[in-house]
Amino acid sequence: ISTVPSGSLALDTALGIGGYPRGRIIEVYGPESSGKTTVALHAIAEVQEKGGQAAFIDAEHALDPVYAQKLGVNIEELLLSQPDTGEQALEIAEALVRSGAVDIVVVDSVAALVPKAEIEGDMGDSHVGLQARLMSQALRKLSGAINKSKTIAIFINQIREKVGVMFGNPETTPGGRALKFYSSVRLEVRRAEQLKQGNDVMGNKTRIKVVKNKVAPPFRTAEVD
Repeated sequence: ISTVPSGSLALDTALGIGGYPRGRIIEVYGPESSGKTTVALHAIAEVQEKGGQAAFIDAEHALDPVYAQKLGVNIEELLLSQPDTGEQALEIAEALVRSGAVDIVVVDSVAALVPKAEIEGDMGDSHVGLQARLMSQALRKLSGAINKSKTIAIFINQIREKVGVMFGNPETTPGGRALKFYSSVRLEVRRAEQLKQGNDVMGNKTRIKVVKNKVAPPFRTAEVD
């Protein structure tokens, strides 16, 4: 399996094959501000460094170009899209993958892929299951195209708390079960501890757990600064 380095030796080791597998879907999920986007931006920087083409679909409209550059991302060369609806975001992703011109596509984030009907609809309308259906239809088409073009697709996803769960894990990721199913690799990203120099916070240690891995044994973890 041909791979792209993650930008962290510890994570490459945890992934079991030395990086992210090409032609596969990868889900990176975790609580808010745990470092998910940072993980994806490191992968983009690695692809660009090797002369590859990267795309970032910023459904959150929250990409900080200065921060991305600090991580080694070449903003000038990055294909950046800020779509208005979930459909638009996934259509752009599919078009980029089918073009065969990009080595990596990052979608940030699944939670922000709001279906057009929901954006245009009335507050009272029921939009239950719309996003899940949108995701499963798009991923079915995407997964075949990704496999052909050997693009890496990283979907960033946020953990939400399920309401009223007494037993088991109350955490859930948006977008239904399709992403879980279609992902070859799922990474859970959580903040470990703050890195301090004296009293100054220099950054955060991030703990990344490989929760699903179809290309190597899962459940390995990596600590990344």
